[in-house]
Amino acid sequence: MKRFLFLIIISLVINIAQNYPAQAGFIADKKAQIEQSKVEKNYKKEIIELFNKQDRYAKKYDLKNLRTLYSQNFTDNDGYNKDVYFSLVKETWETYPDITYETKIKKITINGDFATVETSESAIATTDDIDRAIVGELHSKSNCIYHLQRFSNKWEFTSEQVIDETSTLKYGEARFIDMNLEAPKLIGAGQDYTVTLNIDLPENFVAIASINQEKIVNPAQKPEESFKRVSDNNTLARMFTANTDNINEYSVASIGITSVNSGDDGKIHVYMNGLAFVMTRINVIPKNNFAKVGEKTNE
Repeated sequence: MKRFLFLIIISLVINIAQNYPAQAGFIADKKAQIEQSKVEKNYKKEIIELFNKQDRYAKKYDLKNLRTLYSQNFTDNDGYNKDVYFSLVKETWETYPDITYETKIKKITINGDFATVETSESAIATTDDIDRAIVGELHSKSNCIYHLQRFSNKWEFTSEQVIDETSTLKYGEARFIDMNLEAPKLIGAGQDYTVTLNIDLPENFVAIASINQEKIVNPAQKPEESFKRVSDNNTLARMFTANTDNINEYSVASIGITSVNSGDDGKIHVYMNGLAFVMTRINVIPKNNFAKVGEKTNE
């Protein structure tokens, strides 16, 4: 009975193919779509495994094997090539030897041998670089887009684009105080923008802070800092003009947390209770000097 039913089905398929050739084309198209879907599913598995390897090597601080996952022509959106990029990774691991990373894949888009992967990432570390008796806590969060290419059946990272990034490094009492830096994620070259520091400052504490603009270059260029007392509404703002060198920027706030007490000697004593650094990325849109309104190109 089952064999008879199978023969009926085959007969129906042949009849449809003979009498409806357009339907045969439709079936062929569907078959091609199914095959393409299988290829993309396999590609996604390979891409996920690539990120798993990245995670494993980073957890082991294995710079040598981590480099193998990146194309020789790798460049990030700050203009750093592969060698500069990994020199900064090495420097980070030396500065924060216990740093841990977490990467969550949000979306994978595949176009042939090319792919883009959207991620959310975080990092946590400690440091005692200021005073071995005082431990600092680093927390970093970012959203990124990785660009990948498949070379000889192997996916490699070809570029990394950091969409937004915020990092805090806190010491002492500052570790328990909420603070954030408001700044645009994207700004046109040469445009003015305002950066605002907000601190949830407890009573009996005073904050002094400095907000600076830093181009993302290597080696970093440290600007001169000018500290001011944070206002009674616990905010401090400063205006900047985005650079015209087509270089992305960081806004960096340096904060000192102090307390004021009256001593037994009748004098006012100021104590440094905590220190913090808050940094956020500002991606600068280059100015296109070749785009003019009202002009037509020759065809």
